[in-house]
Amino acid sequence: MSSKKILIVGGTGYLGQHLLQEFTATQNTLPYALSLAFTYHTNPPPERLLEAIPHALPFHVDLRTGNGFDDISQNFGQPDVVVNCAALSVPRACEVDPTAAMAINVPSALVKWLSSFSNGGTLLIHLSTDQVYEGTKSFYKEDDETLPVNVYGRSKVAAEQFISANYSNFAILRSSIIYGPQTVSPVPKSLPVQWMDSVLAKGEAMDFFHDEFRCPVYVKDLVTIIWTLTNKWISEKEPMQLLLNVGGPDRVSRVQMAEAVAHIRGYNLSLIKSVSSSTVNRGVKSPADISMDTNRLIQTLNMSPTSFRNGVKLTLEAEFASAS
Repeated sequence: MSSKKILIVGGTGYLGQHLLQEFTATQNTLPYALSLAFTYHTNPPPERLLEAIPHALPFHVDLRTGNGFDDISQNFGQPDVVVNCAALSVPRACEVDPTAAMAINVPSALVKWLSSFSNGGTLLIHLSTDQVYEGTKSFYKEDDETLPVNVYGRSKVAAEQFISANYSNFAILRSSIIYGPQTVSPVPKSLPVQWMDSVLAKGEAMDFFHDEFRCPVYVKDLVTIIWTLTNKWISEKEPMQLLLNVGGPDRVSRVQMAEAVAHIRGYNLSLIKSVSSSTVNRGVKSPADISMDTNRLIQTLNMSPTSFRNGVKLTLEAEFASAS
């Protein structure tokens, strides 16, 4: 049985943990042996994560300098697939330190390392963002011009351009807000559905924006997309240069997201106060409408993304099950 190697860059983050769990769970059902590795940077991998993925190898890597990639070469070897989930993804943090945003979010050291392998046999799946779009219309297509309004979006455009110019085998996924169940080792950042549930549960009125629109994507759909691309490369070995909008089927505002949570949990809708995003200074400019047309995704991978309401229901059911 041939062995295939998958490396998750940023494996201790939200999406990274979901990927590692899914890949671990499916290891015994594949027609090939699967070896897993992941990178981390700030903190050592939590024990709960290591227990959940006992056969995955952790590597300490600095994406800015490339320190740590040689260790992967020596102790894991050339991966068949690399999924790059690592990023400085908080827009306000990027605004405060644009140099760090560019250094971390443009994967120059990663691409340089992948290019050091002679046969070009690694597929790079890179996570980008819907914030590459300007936000002045609805349902952006992949071929629309990218005119980001903040440093985070500009760093992600720069990353896409760098990969396209310097690597020949890639899939770039422009992801919307990712939501879903908490990870096996809880991440410190606030998860959107869980946060809305917690504030509405208090029974106090809360402001939500009515004039910013996204197409949130259920995390398990995103995992399925990455798994499908991984298997496509492993089975067909035909290099790809793919750019996909990755979002759910629903264009929703924060008000509509909160209403979905309230409907499912039975909260009083009057707690949800509709306000304009212009009433809050978040220290960073935010695009108004970056909803995306996902027809290319649906047609290319033959999949139907989960509706926002169903995704919220699945998320809250998973949280209830894990708490009981």
